[in-house]
Amino acid sequence: MQRWQLGAVAGVVGWIGWSAAALAQGAPPVAPPVAPPAASPAASPAVEAVAPKLAERYVKWERMVPMRDGIELFTAIYLPKSTAEPHPIVMRRTPYSCAPYGETNFPDTLGPSRLFPEHDYIVVHQDVRGCWRSQGTFDDMRPQIAANPGATIDESTDTWDTVDWLVKNVPGNNGRVGLWGVSYPGFYAAVGSIDAHPALKASSPQAPIADWFFDDFFHHGAFFLPHAFLFLNGFGVPRPGPTSERRPPAVELTAQDGYQFFLDVGPLKNLERDWFKGRVPYWNVLTSHPTYDAYWQARNVLPHLKKAAPAMLTVGGWFDAEDLYGPLQTYRALEAQNPGIENSLVMGPWSHGGWARGDGERLGHVRFGGKQSLWYREQVEFPFFERHLRGQPAAPPAEATVFETGRNQWQRFDAWPPKGTQQRALHLHGGGRLAFDAPQGEPIAFDEFVSDPAKPVPFHDGIALGMAKSYMTDDQRFAARRPDVLVWQTEPLASDVTLAGPLVAQLFVSTSREDADWVVKLVDVHPADFRYSGADGEAAAADPTQKPMGSYQMLVRSEVIRGRFRKSYSQPHRFAPGQPDLVKLPLQDVLHTFRKGHRIMIQVQSTWFPLVDRNPQKWVDDLFQADADDFAAATHRVWRDLGHPSRIEVGVLAR
Repeated sequence: MQRWQLGAVAGVVGWIGWSAAALAQGAPPVAPPVAPPAASPAASPAVEAVAPKLAERYVKWERMVPMRDGIELFTAIYLPKSTAEPHPIVMRRTPYSCAPYGETNFPDTLGPSRLFPEHDYIVVHQDVRGCWRSQGTFDDMRPQIAANPGATIDESTDTWDTVDWLVKNVPGNNGRVGLWGVSYPGFYAAVGSIDAHPALKASSPQAPIADWFFDDFFHHGAFFLPHAFLFLNGFGVPRPGPTSERRPPAVELTAQDGYQFFLDVGPLKNLERDWFKGRVPYWNVLTSHPTYDAYWQARNVLPHLKKAAPAMLTVGGWFDAEDLYGPLQTYRALEAQNPGIENSLVMGPWSHGGWARGDGERLGHVRFGGKQSLWYREQVEFPFFERHLRGQPAAPPAEATVFETGRNQWQRFDAWPPKGTQQRALHLHGGGRLAFDAPQGEPIAFDEFVSDPAKPVPFHDGIALGMAKSYMTDDQRFAARRPDVLVWQTEPLASDVTLAGPLVAQLFVSTSREDADWVVKLVDVHPADFRYSGADGEAAAADPTQKPMGSYQMLVRSEVIRGRFRKSYSQPHRFAPGQPDLVKLPLQDVLHTFRKGHRIMIQVQSTWFPLVDRNPQKWVDDLFQADADDFAAATHRVWRDLGHPSRIEVGVLAR
């Protein structure tokens, strides 16, 4: 969760071959692309001028709203001065502050986008329990009552009580309320939709956290080190009581090179001893739960997404470095547990929160063919709320409105994954060859490399203290050229190949020691003469920071698993040295077209630093308590023979 609402931390991390045509035979064509309009009202002068004039258009109230247990939550309410008709309410609940405080102080923007104040929505911001000016005690990812014996409140009840108070006490409202939020506020939008108040008609969880053992801080048990450390350095400092003042960070950081900084830190336990020194209590909570134990299981919101609001629009970014798991799994859980509601998914070409700010034309050096964020805000998000909160005759969103990277087009599907997707497997072969055919006549075959925790593979080729958001589209040539990264690729494609839906790596691996991490990357290798064309080409030519794209190895999807969790996230298992074992790693979903002349590449490595902390590779019961002499080099193998057919399971979409 890049807490972009709060500004940057250290300038980086927020507080926050074969014939492809033959593969496609027999499947129905996908829906035609939905082209973004040439001009968007979201960028018109009338809308852009709203922010400086909010004080002219709105009256601001600040109220303490009572909850059922007597705790009161600070709530900022922005009321349109226009009384021509009743107004709908949109609300965001946040741990990141309702600033600016004071009834004469107004923010630069209101609502999910500037379209909302332009159309006189009542906009409500609320400090959640235990944050900023609200009363009570904050609990990270507070469990639902059903998962917390003895509890009488949760974030769902606080939302219900707030909605009830708003429709009864805010003048000029039309009795219809919508929720939205990005990242942590996306979690509050999701849980606020559970057992929904009758007035809650629509909710849009955007990049919602779903389960912190798979979002943000842990990915299949592997610890996302700079993200957790830098975020908690600010957010994790306890507040002294209700306050409007921002807390200073626990420690002042002057380092700029995160690779060197975290390497110099040494074992993870040194961060508490040498840096936090008790000033960030949640760091010690987090690091005291290295397995998927009862603490994390209680904070998994997915099983509780029941009796949701009648309309749900879950939004995520294909290149969200923080919460990609959350939106995909939130959509799936809502779909499974709420028959009959309007439940839709939007996935676009965005980093964390990119749909809510900026224009969405590019991420890093990769360009997306237009202002995709503006298109989403005008064509999807605003009509969704207009239809449900005002009764406007807008068409409902598709079941899945998904941006197809590689081809750079929006697609609408009536199911996700799309119907007609053929399940195939990309197999690893000798000589670095990747193909859809399975191994033939190879009784024993593997590729191996030496992984040394003292010289880990960087996660990108730049210099940053934290988790650079562009790493998810970065050029991977710097990694492919290292001896501790294995590479397999296809021949140049004879025609386009579109992968859609979930990806799952099924790797047979072994190690000379007893533990190892496994990183799998899906890469789009551009032709040597590739150049952007059209508007993207003009923009690239005018941008002195644009990298030449010939032979660019674009990261399309990547994921990591801590090998000890290959059988169970709750009960770690050692590797038997030298013995092949299966590691199954879900890589999340994609909708990406590898164009004719491109290659599909798979990279496998064991370190990804400092994005992921270093695995000592010697067995340690608790990696958060590892010592310096626990770290040792190891030889890892990826097997690819008849008995151990390592592969990436994919869905191939017919065209």
